[in-house]
Amino acid sequence: MRPPENHDTFDHHNVRIHGIRPDQVAGLPRFGALFPEIGAFIGGDVLAAHNAAFDLGVIRSGLEVSGLPGPAYDYVCTVVLSRRCYSLVSNSLPYAAEEAGVPLVNHHDAAEDARACAGILIDIAARNGAASIAELYLSLGMAVSHQPAFDPRLDPLSKATLAALEALAGGNAGRNVGAPSGRRFVAGWPEEGPNPEPNAGASPDHPLFGQTVVFTGELAIPRPEAKIRSAELGARPESRVTARTTVLVVGDGFVAADLRSGRITGKARRVLELHERGQRIEVLSEGEFLQMVGGHVAAATA
Repeated sequence: MRPPENHDTFDHHNVRIHGIRPDQVAGLPRFGALFPEIGAFIGGDVLAAHNAAFDLGVIRSGLEVSGLPGPAYDYVCTVVLSRRCYSLVSNSLPYAAEEAGVPLVNHHDAAEDARACAGILIDIAARNGAASIAELYLSLGMAVSHQPAFDPRLDPLSKATLAALEALAGGNAGRNVGAPSGRRFVAGWPEEGPNPEPNAGASPDHPLFGQTVVFTGELAIPRPEAKIRSAELGARPESRVTARTTVLVVGDGFVAADLRSGRITGKARRVLELHERGQRIEVLSEGEFLQMVGGHVAAATA
């Protein structure tokens, strides 16, 4: 399919990840034209996704800019479940899939990623003796997440859509929501900035809610901005790795596979040591973090 009209610039960073080029979808129906079929296929089923807040946000924003109402969905996040039920230094999809016994061969291929996500959910249910999602969440003392129905003609637009429309009005049609201005830190000690208090009113369904987050390495966005974004979602940003740390976000182009190659910062090495001693700390790449908070590094790397 093609993305919604006026929101279909193909970004170099995204193409490099998923491999889909503009010429491959030229002339195909747009998202809005195909969503009735997609929605009918989903029906009343529970949706599952790895970092589901991002996927549900994409569906909502795609419908909003297409001028279409969206149905209510119950959904589960396999990042949240992986963090709860596994003990991994990275809960990125390849690591969680490997733990679940469904190794991911072609990461970022949509069908392969979906199979891996399903495999993780099935494995976690089996480990908890659950025969359904309802049983699983009951056994974990959790509630299935819910996105209510909406109509962009009547209801307030999502933050992502407002930012996209603002960028479009300002002549930045191709710029992704939350993307940084292109500024990168030069060599030197990155500015830490203050550590804002977590937003107590943030959604507890978000994978960053309740986490204590530390940043290391050069980020494509200023570190103070990264702290603000995480705090808005209910995380507590801090400046150094301690016994309270639960998430470390690593810049410098780090990807989860680097945990096995040894290309990591001193803070990341400290996290690995603490993890081996039993402290549950998760390592995120900056790309994974920005996906969670609604942006990415495209403008800085294109």
